[in-house]
Amino acid sequence: MNGTDFALHTDKYEINMMYAHWVNGTAHDRAVFEAYFRRLPFGNGYAVFAGLERIIYYLRHLSFSEEDLAYLAEQEERYDPAFLDLLRHFRFRGTVYAMREGEIAFPNEPLLRVEGTNLETQLVETALLNFMNYQTLIATKASRIVQVAQGDVLLEFGSRRAQEADAAIWGARASYIAGFDATSNMLAGRKFGIPAKGTHAHSWVQGHDSEEEAFQKYAEALPDGVTLLVDTYDTLKSGVPNAIKTGRMLEAKGKRMQAIRIDSGDLAYLSKEARKQLDQAGMDYVRIVASNDLDEHIIFNLKAQGAKVDTWGVGTHLITAEDQPALGGVYKLVAREKNGDLVPVIKISGNPEKVTTPGKKDVYRLIDRKSGRAIADYITLYGEDEVVGGKRIKLFDPLHPYIYKHISQYEADALLHPIFEQGELVYDVPSLEQVRAFHQERLALFWPELLRKLNPDVYPVHLSTAAYELKMELLKAFSEEE
Repeated sequence: MNGTDFALHTDKYEINMMYAHWVNGTAHDRAVFEAYFRRLPFGNGYAVFAGLERIIYYLRHLSFSEEDLAYLAEQEERYDPAFLDLLRHFRFRGTVYAMREGEIAFPNEPLLRVEGTNLETQLVETALLNFMNYQTLIATKASRIVQVAQGDVLLEFGSRRAQEADAAIWGARASYIAGFDATSNMLAGRKFGIPAKGTHAHSWVQGHDSEEEAFQKYAEALPDGVTLLVDTYDTLKSGVPNAIKTGRMLEAKGKRMQAIRIDSGDLAYLSKEARKQLDQAGMDYVRIVASNDLDEHIIFNLKAQGAKVDTWGVGTHLITAEDQPALGGVYKLVAREKNGDLVPVIKISGNPEKVTTPGKKDVYRLIDRKSGRAIADYITLYGEDEVVGGKRIKLFDPLHPYIYKHISQYEADALLHPIFEQGELVYDVPSLEQVRAFHQERLALFWPELLRKLNPDVYPVHLSTAAYELKMELLKAFSEEE
């Protein structure tokens, strides 16, 4: 999708609300929205924020083409031509604060804060959620796999099962942020500088008179990158023995076979037996790659069974986030202009988890000075300075406010950083390698109990006293109106 294709990457009700604001003279009134998610995906203890680079590109290039405007003119709502002319000159001039990409994130805390006119803040909702939700979901799934792989090499193999090309490419990037080592997708490799890795298909073996011939010809063609797929016929009786023969041919030429790959069968048993054969042949340097619908659960169980796998190729379950294919992030109005001032607003719902926290807010990570580990995340109203000054503060669970404690020996790390100021990019966009390194640094702030796959500890996210009292005040006000 090119930059000029993005303006209509929105839901129709956004355009309708923009038009209604224009008709009513409130198009240029100010509004503040915040994007967040309500529940952690996959039963994980944390999420990995991703998608910011694409959001930045989107906002920088956001404009309506003549084709866009012609399409809008055809809609049944019959938008006034003067409104369409306003869109013809539209550019994003808002202010955006966001977490840094690769940051560890938790439910109900703002990942993005968008400030601007009603026109701007309405238009961008769909695209921002689209980019944030998908990439955060995949980065979180990838991070779960990284945790159970325990330092093994991880390859992203999901392109052919992804939901279209964009998902394959940006999913590969999100996986790399979280710690995957390479991708099979060549376009992702070129676009983002991710190492590209691949072997050969079963069809290569089937396309020759024998497996041995197929291996030999492949090795002759690509002697510096030989990984052989050994399960086309019989992994242990023909595949591995023929790979060993090819390995000996390479050794005679001063080369070395890199790996074998097993893509079916009992991966624990086959990998252990294949390791024995390779070691007995003096090829302990040859690695074993496993693939075949892997995810964090299967890898965890294979490692528990003593599988002799060095590298894991993970595709479908990662790129589609098969066990939870949507993050469910939302974008909610928290303040609006009234009589020239920004006033907080609240959304009340029959579902308690859908009640919003009103007001423009900041988020801080509180880090214990002694251990260097994160204590809690702390959500404040914009302009509160108690944590910045290191003051003694009260931490309490917003759902159970009678559970609380006071802390004073902490450092406060602001999580929302300026990205755009009145339409100008003010953020030094990091390289992908920098994002990847940043993610590892942030993971190190948390105790292992939070990072584990099964039954992770629950990390506390607290509201400041002022933020909590504002929420209760507005809840009471609207209840009394009834």
